Amino acid sequence: GKMLNLIEIIKTIILGIIEGVTEWLPISSTGHLILVNEIIQLDVSAKFLEMFNVVIQLGAILAVVLVYFNKLNPFAKNKKRKEFIETIDLWKKVIIGCIPAVILGFILNDFMDEYFNKPIIIALALIVYGVAFIYIERQHKNIEPKIKSFKELDILTAIKIGLFQCLALVPGTSRSGSTILGGLLVGTSRSIATEFSFFMGIPIMFGASGLKLLKFGFHYSFAEFIILVVGSVVSFVVSLFVIKFLLKYIKQHDFQAFGWYRIALGIIVLGSLFFK
Repeated sequence: GKMLNLIEIIKTIILGIIEGVTEWLPISSTGHLILVNEIIQLDVSAKFLEMFNVVIQLGAILAVVLVYFNKLNPFAKNKKRKEFIETIDLWKKVIIGCIPAVILGFILNDFMDEYFNKPIIIALALIVYGVAFIYIERQHKNIEPKIKSFKELDILTAIKIGLFQCLALVPGTSRSGSTILGGLLVGTSRSIATEFSFFMGIPIMFGASGLKLLKFGFHYSFAEFIILVVGSVVSFVVSLFVIKFLLKYIKQHDFQAFGWYRIALGIIVLGSLFFK
């Protein structure tokens, strides 16, 4: 009845908030959605839920498009020819950087869905990446980054970061976490690593969402359609705030706090599985 529908909408809003927060922070959005679904279970089919967990990320990606619309739009009226060329060059690096993940994602998509969407895998990935963030940040504490602008970020560096993005095929690793770690390891500043991670998310998530939508088909019930729209809109609005927060945060802080959060969450998940 109406009360049941309202409960499902509230659950969807909660999941949209979680997606909007965790898509951009290096703490794994997919991992959080899968774990939260263990507690807040939407009254939908397993196939719809699998598709929802990916397509809801479109809202978050559209937030990046809005925040960076002028920077990413080569045809913006205020751009001179030099800026037009620089924007096209940035897109080349983003697209080329995404190629490894696109190829691997296409090949391994079904395999990952079947064997890796498990709480124990997510928990271990959260802990391993948490340790990696703390270790890498401490190692880089007094090292001056070699790449402080997108002009200095060459094609080879973009490909290297793209290879790190492939690690995000494992739930719990975090796509933004993988690309940010990759960026730091190959010598970019935190701001360049973070923004390049944002930009690489655009083609990857549009592609992943399109693939899931085609695979699921377009035969939704009205309730499923509303759930998909509400989840995406909420993740879009929340993402606008989180993106701006993260850009301010990294000007004064490193990523170690996120590393500790990942380790703590991973331990809690392992504990809950052990005592289940």
